[in-house]
Amino acid sequence: MTERFGTLQDLIDQASSLGTIRVAVVDAAQSLVIETLREAHALGIVDPLLIGDPAAIEGACRELNWPVHDDWIVPARSDPAAAAKAVELVRAGEADAVMKGNIHTDALMHALLDKERGLRLPGRRVSHVFVAEVSRHPKLLGITDAAINIAPDLNAKAQILQNAVELFQLLGVETPKVAVLSAVETVNPSISSTLDAACLTLMARRGQIGGALVDGPLAFDNAISAKAAKEKGIISEVAGDADIVLVPDLVSGNILAKNLEYLAGAVAAGVVVGLATPVVLSSRADPPAARLAGLVLASLMHHRSAKLPAKAAAPETSLSCAPQPEHACCPLPG
Repeated sequence: MTERFGTLQDLIDQASSLGTIRVAVVDAAQSLVIETLREAHALGIVDPLLIGDPAAIEGACRELNWPVHDDWIVPARSDPAAAAKAVELVRAGEADAVMKGNIHTDALMHALLDKERGLRLPGRRVSHVFVAEVSRHPKLLGITDAAINIAPDLNAKAQILQNAVELFQLLGVETPKVAVLSAVETVNPSISSTLDAACLTLMARRGQIGGALVDGPLAFDNAISAKAAKEKGIISEVAGDADIVLVPDLVSGNILAKNLEYLAGAVAAGVVVGLATPVVLSSRADPPAARLAGLVLASLMHHRSAKLPAKAAAPETSLSCAPQPEHACCPLPG
């Protein structure tokens, strides 16, 4: 088992010791992006591949007094061309991760999800995880899915949950505790998210979702506050100590993540999971700290995935073939 983390600085320290990864940055000509890459490069975490208009990229680097190497710049005339080039670099083995720069999320995801030339993995649903550090909370908190899957059904939620669990295992949490959120902590047939939560809890207990302790439905207070759970008489290994919260849908998850960022001062790193390579998916308004944390997650995912034993091919299960059509996976423009 790898070292358990408690703060984003713990992750930065770990990533700095592992060596650099090559990051293809799509539409890199943005000051916040360049500032983040300069810091990540100085920490020994990334070697950048800056895709976009060379003159604009060089200008952004000059403004921050960061000498740019000629072999860092990869020319691209448009956002779609830049996104396609990032995918090409990964498929050719010339990049280890992708980072969103000054490009709309939907344009980037279109290239990543392309059925013929993208980075999809057979039988895997693509989803998003925020890893958030909140000053008044004792450990990092995963929030999923708040950016890609709009209204996932039960089967899709099981896959989203499994993706987040595998991410946290790579980050050092051997058996993540997952709270499946709803508005209440009891099953109510009128609230569909409570039914999904109860099913996911049972699926985890019967081994259909592996590697985690799962409980739900739980309201958010019961998921993160042991005091709230005790007051309500909830007996659970997860309540009050969740590592990950699985939200009912994209809207509720996005509101939760942005609420923590803008009202509670959280730093939230966003990554896409379920693809052939880590993808750092930041909002264009995110501060450098959140972007740096995303690069750190990508580094740990890359290095630690490489050390995992190869998985034997397994027959397709119900969790690898969701009935929900992929057009229901529509990332937010960020």
